[in-house]
Amino acid sequence: ADLPSPLDEPSELAAIVAACPGWPRPSRGVAADPGRVLGAWQGRAAGCVLGKPVEKIPRTGIRELAEATGNWPIRGWFTAEGLPPEVAARWPWNRRSAVDSLAENIDGIPEDDDLNYPLLALTVLERHGRGFTTDDVARVWLDELPAGRTFTAERVAYRNLLDGVEPPRTATRRNPFREWIGALIRADVYGWTNPGDPGTAAEHAWRDARLTHTANGLYGAMFAAAMCASSLVAGSAEEVVEAGLSVVPPGSRLHRAVRRAAEDAAREADFERVVDLLHERHGGLHWVHAVNNAALIAAALVHGRGDFTATVAGAVAGGWDTDSAGATAGSVAGALNGGVPDRWALRDSLASSLTGFDGIGLKELARRTQELTHP
Repeated sequence: ADLPSPLDEPSELAAIVAACPGWPRPSRGVAADPGRVLGAWQGRAAGCVLGKPVEKIPRTGIRELAEATGNWPIRGWFTAEGLPPEVAARWPWNRRSAVDSLAENIDGIPEDDDLNYPLLALTVLERHGRGFTTDDVARVWLDELPAGRTFTAERVAYRNLLDGVEPPRTATRRNPFREWIGALIRADVYGWTNPGDPGTAAEHAWRDARLTHTANGLYGAMFAAAMCASSLVAGSAEEVVEAGLSVVPPGSRLHRAVRRAAEDAAREADFERVVDLLHERHGGLHWVHAVNNAALIAAALVHGRGDFTATVAGAVAGGWDTDSAGATAGSVAGALNGGVPDRWALRDSLASSLTGFDGIGLKELARRTQELTHP
């Protein structure tokens, strides 16, 4: 972990900014439409729930499950009703998620780490303000986040904190997951509280992400936060993806992967062909790595061209971190559309093990998010 990387992938903020020739200038006074903020929360929840039952199922299995129930291309929630027994046996649903994320049993928004982390980011900003530090994030985690709700890099960092290790060493000590997707899924709120200001959003996401991640793990969070900041004011998915890329060093693996994915998505009429290309290039990476999932999210956004259903369906059908990719793609598409189609609307109650949040509505979360928006 202490060996210097031979790659052009810095982890310190000043070096990241210096490596980005198009780093966006700070922006102030941009007012976000409250409907877009609510749409972002709704989109994140819907995309997450869509991907939950097929998490850990490969792309081929996701398609077979959807086709067997008349849901291909994916246009609605997954269901076990009418699913042939042999298909169900070949591709069992995610054990933890199928109980509350199939069409026949969805009742409100079930708990998920992809939704708990935005709640924690909201808590960080409410308690410590816009000048929060990585140490503040760590304290909020220790105060509010049950250790059993953490995974991969987050669980290692949590254990490191309990061992007395301080940030940013928490991200590197015995942490082989530090370039995976965990920080990316924590970044949305930092974008939503900086509408039209992707640079500041990325800086806030970096402060959070360095608790657990380095290099491409950091870039994934900064990319997502910048996209979310842009999504509240932008007119197209392409504009949002470009805002995300503006805060990622061009020489990094994540930047190159996202750039090629966006180009493929703009060129290819068939999204399945786009995903073929993604798997050809990134199939050797773990299914929850930041690089492949960021590329898939960007491809789904560009190819979806603002269509919410096509966007979240593409992110989930790609077959990597289905609930996380679906959540981030849904967040951006929901903001761009100022809401989600009726078929994706969920009862406005979010389950969570975090203190004070169990049963909270997305409308209330959107209101609190809006209150934290920069003046």
